[in-house]
Amino acid sequence: MIDRLAAALSDRYLIERELGAGGMATVYLAEDLKHHRKVALKVLKPELAAVLGAERFVQEITTTAALQHPHILPLFDSGAARLSHRERSGPEGREVEGSREFLYYVMPFIDGETLRAKLDRETQLGVDEAVKIAVNVADALDYAHRHGVVHRDIKPENILLHEGRPMVADFGIALAVSAAAGGRMTETGLSLGTPHYMSPEQATAEKEISGRSDVYSLASVLYEMLAGQPPHLGGSAQQIIMKIIAEQPAPVTQLRKSVPRNVAAALTKALEKLPADRFESAKAFAEALESEGFRTSGEAASGAWIGGAGVSRRAVVGVVALGVLLLLATAWGWLRPAPAPPVIRYGLALPAGEAPVIATGTPATPAPDGSYLIYLGPGDGGNQLWLKRRDSYSAVPIPGTAGAMNFTISPDGEWIAFIIDGRLNKIPVGGGSAVLLSSTDVGSQFGVTWLDDGTIVYPMRGAKGLMRVSAEGGTATPVWQSDSLIAMLPSALPGGRGVTFLACLPGCVDGQLWGLDLATDSARLLLRDAFEAFYVPTGHLVYSNLAGALFAVPFDPRSLEVTGAPVPLGEQLAIILGNQLFRVSASGTLVMVVGGGDVVGRSFDMVWVDRTGRETPIDTSWTFRLTATANNHGWALSPDGSRLAVGLSAGAGDDIWVKPLPTGAPYRVTFDPFPDSRPRWRSDGRFITFRADRTPAGLYQRHADGAGTDSLLMAGIVDEGLVTADNRWIVLRQGSVGQVAGGRNLTAILIGSDTAPRPLLVTEFDEMAVSVSPDGRWIAYQSDETGRVEVFVRPFPDTDAGKRQVSSGGGFAPLWSRDGTELFYLGSDSTMMAARVEPGESLQFSTPEALFAVRPELLSAEYLYYTPWDVAADGRFIMARLVSGELNQGGTLVVVENWFEELKAKLRQ
Repeated sequence: MIDRLAAALSDRYLIERELGAGGMATVYLAEDLKHHRKVALKVLKPELAAVLGAERFVQEITTTAALQHPHILPLFDSGAARLSHRERSGPEGREVEGSREFLYYVMPFIDGETLRAKLDRETQLGVDEAVKIAVNVADALDYAHRHGVVHRDIKPENILLHEGRPMVADFGIALAVSAAAGGRMTETGLSLGTPHYMSPEQATAEKEISGRSDVYSLASVLYEMLAGQPPHLGGSAQQIIMKIIAEQPAPVTQLRKSVPRNVAAALTKALEKLPADRFESAKAFAEALESEGFRTSGEAASGAWIGGAGVSRRAVVGVVALGVLLLLATAWGWLRPAPAPPVIRYGLALPAGEAPVIATGTPATPAPDGSYLIYLGPGDGGNQLWLKRRDSYSAVPIPGTAGAMNFTISPDGEWIAFIIDGRLNKIPVGGGSAVLLSSTDVGSQFGVTWLDDGTIVYPMRGAKGLMRVSAEGGTATPVWQSDSLIAMLPSALPGGRGVTFLACLPGCVDGQLWGLDLATDSARLLLRDAFEAFYVPTGHLVYSNLAGALFAVPFDPRSLEVTGAPVPLGEQLAIILGNQLFRVSASGTLVMVVGGGDVVGRSFDMVWVDRTGRETPIDTSWTFRLTATANNHGWALSPDGSRLAVGLSAGAGDDIWVKPLPTGAPYRVTFDPFPDSRPRWRSDGRFITFRADRTPAGLYQRHADGAGTDSLLMAGIVDEGLVTADNRWIVLRQGSVGQVAGGRNLTAILIGSDTAPRPLLVTEFDEMAVSVSPDGRWIAYQSDETGRVEVFVRPFPDTDAGKRQVSSGGGFAPLWSRDGTELFYLGSDSTMMAARVEPGESLQFSTPEALFAVRPELLSAEYLYYTPWDVAADGRFIMARLVSGELNQGGTLVVVENWFEELKAKLRQ
């Protein structure tokens, strides 16, 4: 029916999914197309709508639309929709076309839970909390009663809890239905009111129902909040109705002794059988609940309400009518809502050929309904997208996605948008042809998100801002830009209102979570020390901080404001390539990577690796350790291959050490208290150059035997630095600090001539991992100018004289052989590649050859930024091998289904 209903209301409401069904109506989550807001669209049951006139129903419900109170859920709209259908008719059972009118009304969609859900989970509430809820609801009832509206169906299901504040739903709907039916409710098979919370006058089908009936129902709800059960229990609706009419409820203090005397007394009075014996108003009930001195005149009395002279004529009439009511209640088939689904947590393990490539720093993403996962996995042409359905043991690759770097799933779960080679594409989840959406300024490495208004937001190339494009394609437009901050990891907010994103200086050591209002293209700071965030239906942003801890913070997506304090959720995420990997679906599936990451205390030794990948330890008696703050220290082999310069984090600080090979004792070369790292050798083997963070920062050198003092070669922020073999040039990589991403550039200084670095490659892209050929004529480097990182070669120092792209499908960390006849680099699938230099006047390379797959234990995140290995004259590679601790790019993929139940519990603590 939902498809036909959606079609009938398509000009006003976009129906997304069914939220549940109650006694009188089925509830759908929908978007109000005119006002761009989420709403709860409630459609009356067909059997009820069949006896109600649409015009009369709309007229009656209009009375309730005027109610405006902070604890009353307002009525936005109401009306009728005519749905066509086919049915069999006549003796031959022919199908004929017909139509049926459905009545609906529209209220705000509240991110929260019902009191029923809370009671199903907790059974009993704290006394103060229960009384506060009852007092607030009583305030709403008093307001409505003074405006001539009686609710008639107060129950936990109709009390919504939004950030701890109760809001009464369906106000006056029961009255409107009753009035519109004109006394024909027996034709519907439905009863107005819920058995556990019916007042005696409702149970006996009295025609005149006053506000005191609502007081009784509210008292029944409060009784359950305190005692853990309603005032009357029974095996069937009929038994419950009989007890409401004929039996006095047990005093609440018999079930919970801690209930204060005034609260127990107020409940006793509010649950009186005769309306005249109850409080005269909901306001009086609330005042009694809050007055410690309130007592009833017969508080000490006990006993059954019915018997002897105590039997009222009203009860006798009720018994006579009971047969009819039992029939109605049976037809209704009243049932309590199902209990909350269990939280299921498990690690996801797949065969090696299907396993997620966690080291990409891009997390697996669950479908909006949690029925499948999309992740980056292995492929022949580089990493590609894979699909793992919940009901399948295996995953399948998605053709046409090789080389994908970032992706997002459409809100309806039917499409995947992904970025490859600087182009934004989409492809059906079930397979098909990819559709190009945008090639305008697409950043490949910084995330993408699909909004529920049918647009996609992605970072610009170099993360210099955010772009927005229709999910159907078209012109992409910038929505936010900054001269100083980079923008990454956009995450959609509901209703197409906006996105959250990470904004920070390059390096993101001071990560800030920002919110962008797409209606005004204005952004504001939301949280400091925050990395990536996702909005969840509890009304919170779930986010990670830079240390990988997970938090939830109250958030209003309409005003883009944080409205409370963060709550730690007790999860510790792995940090892979600087990313905290987690995703949350709209239905409550959490996917995260735990363990692994940048773990303190990883120990390494050094190994030789030949061209087949065979490893030979150099000195097993010597290991060194890296810490989470020492991931970029690097190592380099001396020109004669006899010594290794290593950047180490030892107890004395972060310094340069030299290890004689194979078994000599390492000795310390630099002694500055500030970090020194990324050593390189001068061609004569007498000096080591290194980058230093001291004052002044810059490129320094020191005698390799530790003699003398450090000497400054170039002052300024340096990310990498080396001196060419002819000792004429200093080649630098700069720009990762104080500039936007895309500012990593190559510069050079002619020694004895230049007073400041001259540009070699200063572009909008990132150029890194520079290596100069032994003859000094060529530089190799990696760049993301094509949309993915590849290896290029240019003439040196005249870099404008042309270039060669050496890698295809991704390439990192280039390094020349000692004789300059080969260029090595790491492919995107972690394979060591070798491209041989062809003889001739101009530089030409043979087709790159795959040498061996580099084991994860030989890799660290540094290869994405510079080259943390070296090659000897005999062609062997020297690499650091992990011998203890956890892999930097490791971790376990954990899936938590129905995680919102766990989240709600943690938020209550």
